Amino acid sequence: MATTSQIPPHTVNGSPGDPTTSIEIQGWVITSTSLPISNAPEIDEMQEMLHGLPIPEMPFGNNSIALKHDASGWEYSFNALGALSEVKLGKLGDGDGGVKVGYAKEWMQSRLEPNSDTPMPETSPTKEYDWTYTTTYPGRETKSSSPHLKWTPADPENPSHCIPLAQLSKRDPILYYAEIMLYEDELHDNGSSRLVIRLRVMPTCLFILSRLTVRVDGVVFRTFDTRIYHSFQPDPHSTSGTLHVVKECSGWEAPYDVVKRVSELAYFLWRTDSRGHTLFQHLPNPNDLTPLTDANFIAQVLTQLPKSVSQNPRAKSGTGWRGLGTRVEVCHLNPKPVVDGPQVAVDGA
Repeated sequence: MATTSQIPPHTVNGSPGDPTTSIEIQGWVITSTSLPISNAPEIDEMQEMLHGLPIPEMPFGNNSIALKHDASGWEYSFNALGALSEVKLGKLGDGDGGVKVGYAKEWMQSRLEPNSDTPMPETSPTKEYDWTYTTTYPGRETKSSSPHLKWTPADPENPSHCIPLAQLSKRDPILYYAEIMLYEDELHDNGSSRLVIRLRVMPTCLFILSRLTVRVDGVVFRTFDTRIYHSFQPDPHSTSGTLHVVKECSGWEAPYDVVKRVSELAYFLWRTDSRGHTLFQHLPNPNDLTPLTDANFIAQVLTQLPKSVSQNPRAKSGTGWRGLGTRVEVCHLNPKPVVDGPQVAVDGA
């Protein structure tokens, strides 16, 4: 375990319960904002910005996590508007991973007028969109982020270009932790779709896990994870000694019955504590379906299935969703370019 002398100087701003808190550490400013569900005017504004996309039942439009690295000018954020902007609006095609239940058409009509008790006539137009709110949103650079910094494919031969899970499992002190919800929807009692972002800062690194979990009862389970990792120490495999950020995006899905069968065979409830450590609790009843509502349990099952089942867009039992598979990229945090000042003409020169 890291000792007090190993903890770098840092400043935590705000107190537990404050809507916005932050930490300043190793040239970074990391900020999280957690507020209640968006109100009606905010939802209307969000829907307008999303070109009419029906908004999830529980949108948290004011929540965000933001990263800023002073030396390079790199800025990155996670927010609900960005996530929902990548939900398919319009007719779903190949690769969109469309999912339907027996009454999907009626469900979409009801979402356009959720407070109406009167069935909409067959002639009423419906806005086509991905009603599961599936997004492959990995976060985004902000408008003020340095434009010279780009993501490039990771080098599989470079150990520092991967997420060091063993290091993250160590019981190092957590200097800062945040968990925010971006949106949640119960899919009109057909299941659930939720996007949650978790952040922790340790003495040696920062780590973010963005997890989308989709459950369509009787049909499919789907998970899309984005992991952001940064070591505060320069890359030992780089001759320039620059810092970098690793981004790993992974998508899995499997038929509902497959995950249910695995959960029955597993006969345990899988959870994580605030440090991300695995906890196991035997279930009193193997027929208890409670684990199938737990995002971490679902992810654990999906990641343990053969990739030919859970990450194969051509699987006969799948939806052909293009989000399947794993992609790793790095962004080297090169210092901001030095811009020469304007040249001043001197008389007689």
